[in-house]
Amino acid sequence: MKDIRPYLPILSGSILFHGVAPEDILHMIGCLSVVIKEYEKGQYIHHAGDRIATIGLVLSGQVHVIKEDFWGNRSIMAAIRPCGLFGEAYAISGETLEVSAMAADAAQIMFFSGKRVLETCPSSCAFHTALIANLLRLITHKTLLLSQKIEHLSKRTTRDKLLSYFSSQAVKCGKAVFEIPFNRSQLAEYLSVDRSAMTTELGRMRDEGLIDFEKNRFELKEPF
Repeated sequence: MKDIRPYLPILSGSILFHGVAPEDILHMIGCLSVVIKEYEKGQYIHHAGDRIATIGLVLSGQVHVIKEDFWGNRSIMAAIRPCGLFGEAYAISGETLEVSAMAADAAQIMFFSGKRVLETCPSSCAFHTALIANLLRLITHKTLLLSQKIEHLSKRTTRDKLLSYFSSQAVKCGKAVFEIPFNRSQLAEYLSVDRSAMTTELGRMRDEGLIDFEKNRFELKEPF
């Protein structure tokens, strides 16, 4: 198995291993059937309709969880950055994937056996309980994020959707200046709006002094 010690800072920063000492993480890895894979930008990691048995942890790059309809229209459900995980609910439940996972950038992913994460073993039981508790926290966190997205999409206009999303990002960062994990096309996909109309609306909002932005860095000029 590949030496995972260079990845310890990433693993320690993950929700899954919160509260687990680095030396204990090393001790557990052998019990979790770990595999590390690399993906090119735009390459699919999972396809809707697949069944998976592993949980993915992003070591580098970025992964988009996407929903595609019959005609190929795409909506970004989530952007997963280094330290983030994906696929945990499906790996545990055994249900067929309703979404796909794609490398938004060149990405390196560490996969864990979902079954091994849930089942304690004699060599790791001292800290495996923390791992299971962290997994529950992660699933709860993902549920809340999905609720947030539903709230954004429930807004009637493109402007309202943008303001809802920007407000949540500002609150999350605790300041009016923040960066988002999307380019313009990806943001339009995430909010399920027309890219051209969204770009026009962003320009109007800047002209009106509501926001300022440069690439994926945004600033809210007034409290919302």
